[in-house]
Amino acid sequence: MLISVIASAVTAHFATQLRSDINEKVSSFSLAEINRFSTASLITRATNDVEQIQMCILLMLRMVFAAPITSVWAICKIQASSNELTLTTIIAILILVASLSLIMVLVLPKFKISQQIVDRLNGITREHISGIRVVHAYNAESYQEEKFKKANDDLTKLNLFTSRVMGMLNPVMTIVMDGVTVGILGVGAYVINQGRSDYAAISSFSTLAVQIVMSFMMLLMMFVLWPRASVSAKRINELLATETSIQDPEKEAALSSIGEIEFKDVSFQYPDGEKPIISHLSFHAKAGKTIAIIGATGCGKSSLVNLISRLYDVTSGEIRIDGANIKDIKQKTLRSKIGFVPQKGVLFSGTVASNISFGVDSLSEEKMKRVADITCASSFIEEMPEKYNAPIAQGGTNVSGGQKQRICIARALAIDPEIMVFDDSFSALDFKTDLQVRENIKKFLPKVTKIIVAQRIGTIMDADEIIVMENGQVVGQGKHKDLLHACLTYRDIALSQLSKEELGL
Repeated sequence: MLISVIASAVTAHFATQLRSDINEKVSSFSLAEINRFSTASLITRATNDVEQIQMCILLMLRMVFAAPITSVWAICKIQASSNELTLTTIIAILILVASLSLIMVLVLPKFKISQQIVDRLNGITREHISGIRVVHAYNAESYQEEKFKKANDDLTKLNLFTSRVMGMLNPVMTIVMDGVTVGILGVGAYVINQGRSDYAAISSFSTLAVQIVMSFMMLLMMFVLWPRASVSAKRINELLATETSIQDPEKEAALSSIGEIEFKDVSFQYPDGEKPIISHLSFHAKAGKTIAIIGATGCGKSSLVNLISRLYDVTSGEIRIDGANIKDIKQKTLRSKIGFVPQKGVLFSGTVASNISFGVDSLSEEKMKRVADITCASSFIEEMPEKYNAPIAQGGTNVSGGQKQRICIARALAIDPEIMVFDDSFSALDFKTDLQVRENIKKFLPKVTKIIVAQRIGTIMDADEIIVMENGQVVGQGKHKDLLHACLTYRDIALSQLSKEELGL
């Protein structure tokens, strides 16, 4: 009883610490490492793999104390017995060890494949749930079900194979136990006939021999769990041993609080990419200015803004903020200067207030309302029954796309950034609200440098400078009116959205 309590406490603490280590490690990963492992695999490693290791250690601790004590005591008792009886016991133990070794050889490779299929199954399930609206819209339920069924069937076949092989262990153990008893009685009869022992000694030896074999069986049962736990341990160790590609400098550069950004001959290629997404990009954004970036889908706009927050590192060239290379700035310091609003707004389960104050130690009610006013979020927040304490579902599923974007923009403003980065963050807003939010930001945050990635000409035409990208390169740079005449790509984009009269052509 005491051993079980201690073992349970030790393994529970171990699993808690291991999950914390995994969470801390994953939090330090850049997007490159996240994409390398995949979200589904990371979830499996932090849950299922930890449970496999915990269960193995729990049984190990329970058995590792009881089994050796029992076996040593029994061995001491029988050491003076006849060699024939001792040999019978040793043969039984060797049969057990050989049987288990064969089983481990058969199932160990399968356990590794099984964990990979679990990753795939989790990925398919996660994809299906997150994209359920699209699945329903295209009547693609049967397609998704077929994908799930294939992965599920693969896992079932593999588990059936391993279960059948592992199931052979019980009959083997039963046969060995019965064989030990029969063998000892047979050898004992021979020894008694020889006059070298009596029935009482043989009966006592039989009991002790069974205890020894049982002790070894308990130890061997621990090794039955070892193959699956071993695979899980390797997967977790692979994760914990992975070095993040983005490291903080040993000595941080001195920074001013200006908010200037400079790209100097920047090129970027994804780790598994075949060619650069951005090639030899250079521009300079002065403090308080608005720089807009536009271009066709896939031209590298979102990749560019990810580089500013150092979610990825540049392949060549350098990005400087306030005169310092961002690689010489600690990530926490860098990101505290940047209010980043991603292309896909992300809200967390909680309240409106907890989402706006996300990442801020303490946000006053006055400041919260101020940033909500700037982003025009207060107009719908005040209409909610609980106002700023109104609940937000995971992923913001209980608010509209435009409301979600405005809360995300308010969250970015709440950290008092020197630089604001908008990755197509106004796309879900109507033209009137889009214009009002941008005017408010320009009016109330005149010293903040603003980087705006957008598809709509109306969103960027008032920017101090517009950068036009095509195939990862800058094909035009200047103000709206100048680009209409000097850059064919920009002119084509503008004419696809507005008439010549609206553009003043």
